[in-house]
Formats: sequence, C-alpha cells, structure tokens
Amino acid sequence: MNLLTDIVAAALASIPLLLTLGLVTLVLALAHFLLIRRNRDLGNERLFSRQLIMLALTLIGLVAVILALPVSEGARNQIIALLGLLISGVFAFSSSNIFANLAAGVLMRMTRPFVLGDFISVGEHFGRVAERGLFDTEIQSESGELIALPNSYLTSRPIATLRSDGALVSAELSLGYDAHHADIEPLLLAAAKASGLQDAFVQLLELGNFAISYRVSGVLPEARGLITARSNLYKAILDSLHGAGIEIMSPTIMNQRPVPAEQVFIPAGGGHRQRRAQAAEAEAVLFDKAELAQQLAERKAQLSEQARALEEEAKGADGERKAAIKAQLERMREQRRELDAMTESGSEATGAGQAGRS
Repeated sequence: MNLLTDIVAAALASIPLLLTLGLVTLVLALAHFLLIRRNRDLGNERLFSRQLIMLALTLIGLVAVILALPVSEGARNQIIALLGLLISGVFAFSSSNIFANLAAGVLMRMTRPFVLGDFISVGEHFGRVAERGLFDTEIQSESGELIALPNSYLTSRPIATLRSDGALVSAELSLGYDAHHADIEPLLLAAAKASGLQDAFVQLLELGNFAISYRVSGVLPEARGLITARSNLYKAILDSLHGAGIEIMSPTIMNQRPVPAEQVFIPAGGGHRQRRAQAAEAEAVLFDKAELAQQLAERKAQLSEQARALEEEAKGADGERKAAIKAQLERMREQRRELDAMTESGSEATGAGQAGRS
C-alpha cells in the first residue's frame, strides 16, 4: 500500500514537469515551423535572426523545464546555477568549436564589415559574398567556386572589402626610361576611360633599375562587373600603349640592345610640354571615407568652439541679445545632430571597410 501511495504521489508530482515538457516541445516545434521550416528559401542571410530566436527560445524552454522539476527549491537553484556555469564554460572555451563561429557571426552582424554582394579578400581567399550564415559565410571566387569560410576565421583576420556600390580597379605595369611620363599618363588615362572607369588617375610607383613602375586606377560604379572591368582595363592599356608605339616591359627585363656610345636614354624634350589629360586627385578617390570623416570632425570641432563662445557671451547678455544667442545655439545643436547623422550614415554605406584595390 505504501509503495502504491508513493508511486501515485510521484506521478502527481511529475504532472507539472510533463505538462511543461509537452508545452515547451509544442512551442519549439511550432516556432521552428513558422520561423525556419516554411522559410528555407530565404537563405542564411535572412534566416540568421530567426535562428537566434530559436536559440533563445530553446534556452528559455530549458530553464522552464528545470523550474518544473519535482525537486526542492535549493536543488532547483543549484541546477540553474550549474546550467549557467556550463553555458559560460562553453562560451569561454569556444575558441576552437562551433560556439566560436556563432559568437563571431553575431559580432559581424553588429560591426558589419561587409554586406551581401561585396567583394572581400581575407587570407588567401578572394570572392563575392553570396550568403552569411549563423556559423559560416559563403563567398564565390573568381573561378566560380563556392567557398564556405567559418565566421571565426573572418573575425581573426583582416578583411579587405570592395564596396558593391563602387570599387577601385587598378593595373600596374613597367615601362622603359625612354618613354616620358608626360606621354604615358594621357595614354593610361584614356585606357581607363575606354574601359568604363570613372575618376581615373595615374601614379608612379617606383623608379627601378631598368624600368619605371606605373599604376592606373579608376572607380567602377557597379562592383558586380569587377572581373570583366579589370580584364577590359588590361586590354585597353595594351591597345593604347601599343597603338602609340610604346613597349611594355616586365619588372625583370633588362634592356641590352646594342646602341652607339653617344646614345643617351632620356626621352625627347617635347613630351613633357604637352598638355596632360585631366586626372582625378588620387587621395580624393583612395581615401574618400577618411576625407569625409576628417571634414565632419573638423566641422564638429568648429561648432563646439563657437557654442562655447556663445554660452560665455550669453552669461553676460540680457533681453533680445540673450534670446538671439539661445536661438543661434539651438541652430548649432541641430547642425551637430545632422553631422552625427551623416557620420552614422556614411559608416553604414561603406560597410565596415575601405574600398579595396584590385
């Protein structure tokens, strides 16, 4: 009789636990169906937040089951403490397992170093971002391969990002000292323009032992055509320079042509007097985000200095003058809010990274 009584008492005590288990299972199954199962075609990028919700619901359900256990209050508190310790330990020692990728995925959602469609270069990998998942990020390489990179791999290495709304396309080449740079620059600028690039500019990179190294760069408005644009730039450079009778040399070629003793390798003097083609300022294109940030910071500093001066003046003013100072201060605060908004929007527009070079 006592045994039967104990069994009935244990069964009655287990009813809250069984009800909680059933309710938690039902809620999790329903949430999984509504959030993930019927939306599998959304892709990892849009499923990310839904997966986080499922993770949070699972943890809440686990805590609810623990609270429903037919044990004493002290034992229940110890189990909850043990659960918290286990979760903390998992995250503390997750540098080499799946939780490291989860934490890295959340971190990248907050910092936004790149978005879908951007070209990124990290380590030995270069490609266009195709999907961003909870544990990995998928990029498509120049050869069309899909490469899945663990999120922890991305957060532990520098990421070079080419913005999808405009990328810098560059090409480097070496030319002999017998070609004047004033003749070369217009040809390279024309090649960049012919290949569809904007705001083109030319830089002299190095005066080598046997050749001069040049770099021609320009902005591609739509980064999705990066690979084709780079190939077109190479073709245009070949057509432009060869059409002008200028020989392209590799960085390692040594010119050993037999020439008369009185021959000197100085380009004809007329070339440098020719009018150069209009070129964009290199710094304005390469460091556009940094230039904008500096301008905004300087303007903010000016507003702060002017505001301090007006506040000092307002202490000794009265009547109409004081009211005018207050109105002017309010306008300056509004300008400061607009500058802050520009700073935030500029950071989001560029993703978390600078426009890379290719």
